[in-house]
Amino acid sequence: MVFNEIGKTGLRVSNLSFGASSLGGVFHGIREEEGIRAVHVAIDGGINFIDVSPYYGHLKAETVLGKALKEIPRDKYYLSTKVGRYGKDGVNTWDYSARRAEESVYESMERLNVDYIDLINVHDIEFQAAMDGGLQKVVDETLPALVALREKGVVGHIGITDLQPENLKWVVEHSEPGTVESILNFCHYCLNDTMLADYLAFFEEHGVGVINASPLAMGLLSERGTPDWHPAPKELKEACARAATYCKEKGYPIEKLAVQFSTSLNPRIATTLFSSANPDNVLKNIRFVDEPMDEALVAEVQTIIGDQMRVRWHNS
Repeated sequence: MVFNEIGKTGLRVSNLSFGASSLGGVFHGIREEEGIRAVHVAIDGGINFIDVSPYYGHLKAETVLGKALKEIPRDKYYLSTKVGRYGKDGVNTWDYSARRAEESVYESMERLNVDYIDLINVHDIEFQAAMDGGLQKVVDETLPALVALREKGVVGHIGITDLQPENLKWVVEHSEPGTVESILNFCHYCLNDTMLADYLAFFEEHGVGVINASPLAMGLLSERGTPDWHPAPKELKEACARAATYCKEKGYPIEKLAVQFSTSLNPRIATTLFSSANPDNVLKNIRFVDEPMDEALVAEVQTIIGDQMRVRWHNS
């Protein structure tokens, strides 16, 4: 495992890290005991960064992760969670107010069985961009609330997350220097889309660390294929399915190639988050990053994806 610092935070994290969304049954149902074991396998395998959110599984992911963390020494991992996006009884909700952000941090710590959050993120800021106050509310209200918690020592560092990298750039540009210490962007540094690379110089100039997420593009780059809710257009799904079939015929699973590709731009991207509640899959992904990548196959896969490379979609 390679370790990189997230920006200037002092957090040196494994280049492959554990995204706990699967613990909430986001992609498909899970068995809780298996999910807890997956967390232990990740830590035992050298992963030291875990990311979660109260939104994942509408509190379930944090609850299951909290049960796993009870049995793991606190100095074995860095923990990241989020504020702003929530859900209850199957209904999604958003609240980027200062009051709700502060409440959410303390609620998350209780579910996670910790008394300190290493990195707190404003979750999927594009949703606030579409509401009253726009992204300026994140700058004027959400982030200052988190800064106050950072000053109290409740949280260590502050980040923002979004599917759309231009929103992340805008908030960094309009915030006081040092407020935003990291960004988390997903599905934009993977086999079918390298848009995040276009923004790396900007984030580096501003001392902001970069976290990549979803090397499988939320299932696009997998033999299983996408879940029904996946927002990608049909043409992109079909192109990625062809690429997955080609890799299978070559005896080189597209999942392996995708994980290797997304972790290959170190240290400019500090870490790449993947999510699985299956302990065997966690171990398999850890092994993938230790093996050399077939660069010729990368070129062949991207040729198959063709004009669907860097095709975008909106969050949902």
